Amino acid sequence: MDVVVQHRITDPEKFFSMDAEQVAGGGPPGVQGRQFFPSQDHSVAVCLWEADSIDALRGYLDPATAGASENTYFEVDSENAVGLPEAAAAGS
Repeated sequence: MDVVVQHRITDPEKFFSMDAEQVAGGGPPGVQGRQFFPSQDHSVAVCLWEADSIDALRGYLDPATAGASENTYFEVDSENAVGLPEAAAAGS
């Protein structure tokens, strides 16, 4: 499934000191980060993930970003989404 995570960044220094590519690729089997979009002021970021479930992603990402962001998750309605990457669209 495709999952979007909105990060409300509470500690920009800590959040942006993490290697985004390492976090995106370092999840458990079935969890893979696809896209990362930070705001110019570093107060918020939005990420697109592929995951077996929201709970699997939350179980990985919340501890990884603890103290740096508060995360909100939702499953993407892939049939109505525009611009999903092919890897994400194929995994739906």
